Amino acid sequence: MKGNMLWNSVGSLTYLACQWLVTVLVVRLSSGGYDAAGLLALAMSVVGLFGTLANYKMGTYQISDVNRENDLSEYLGFRIVMLAASFVLCMVYASATCSWYALPTVALFYCFKAVGLVIDVLHGTDQQHRRLDYAGMSFILQGVSTLAAFSAVFYLTQNLDLAIVAMGVAAFSVLVFWDIPRTSRFEPVRIRFTGDKMLFFLKTSFPATLAALAAGSLFVVPKQMLSYLSGDAALGVYSSVAALALVVQMGANYLYGPLLDVFPALYFGGKRARFLKLFARTALGIVGVAAVCSVALALAGAWLLEFLFGESILPYVYLLQPILAATLATAFLWFFGDLLIALRDFRGNLIGNLVAFASVAAFSYPFVRIWDMNGVSFAGMAACALGAGVLLLFIVRKLRKFPAGSEEGR
Repeated sequence: MKGNMLWNSVGSLTYLACQWLVTVLVVRLSSGGYDAAGLLALAMSVVGLFGTLANYKMGTYQISDVNRENDLSEYLGFRIVMLAASFVLCMVYASATCSWYALPTVALFYCFKAVGLVIDVLHGTDQQHRRLDYAGMSFILQGVSTLAAFSAVFYLTQNLDLAIVAMGVAAFSVLVFWDIPRTSRFEPVRIRFTGDKMLFFLKTSFPATLAALAAGSLFVVPKQMLSYLSGDAALGVYSSVAALALVVQMGANYLYGPLLDVFPALYFGGKRARFLKLFARTALGIVGVAAVCSVALALAGAWLLEFLFGESILPYVYLLQPILAATLATAFLWFFGDLLIALRDFRGNLIGNLVAFASVAAFSYPFVRIWDMNGVSFAGMAACALGAGVLLLFIVRKLRKFPAGSEEGR
């Protein structure tokens, strides 16, 4: 289990670091100012919104499918259908909200991200067979190859669309030459479209998808309020400082992600004591990651911010610790929500995330009005804490219905 967690963490962090470097290099390598960077950021934002819809929260469902209710070909078939439907919606949205010259960039970036979403389905099967080393290496290959492809093509052509195509080719090569051969060792990599299964997935994961959209929008509301009340510059400062705290959120995700097939196996296998022990260790692990990051940022946060953004960011170092606290609350909201999905309590997951979203909608204006930039963190933190509290109540309720014979399975 530790090896799987290590591979998952190293691979995912490498991929994220490479994707972050793409956003830096598009500025550094561009001869036309910030135009290409702005266009890439726009494409990322639009595609990110519809990528959540294409994902349809099926990753957690697939990983926790310990009884093998569905096979890989059915998960792949559903993902392809959702990618196609989301692409249409994405382009309709982009046509209505973006300039015409941005549409090819949005379309190409969607295709690049679609390759990654197909690979995620194969990684789900890898995890079901406890081989996250395959997934970890895939992330490393995707990150390094897409970064190299983007940098080389953009440097030589100064054409953002061609650079995104190069990233797509690199990611597709990893799919064909690395992921498919390895996942094929467990199950045939085929695509199957079955009407009954499509309807089953649509119906089953709809509440989880709504919950994911609500959770994904939690910090959008107070950020927009900050932009409205204090201007775009204040939002730019806050977002720059917040980027440092992302490591806590990702670290928590990598901590519990490899366990999402272990929790349901223990629960439905009736192993109550081991389930509770793993739950406590995971929660303490998330707190531990946050504590280590809090100390590290207290010691080196100012230096890191100055290194990345220059001296002008130093007056805002005080934002770091509240952002870190808000990130910790978000990590628990994610953990409890995914755990409920793994235990097949979609209603509880939806209610908890809707409570969080309703709370942030109510808190954003007064909190930002009172605390300005810190109001974003306080509103998000309070909303996530309330949502996580509700989710925890549903987890406790679920534990009271532990399968019979639970104590025998220790």
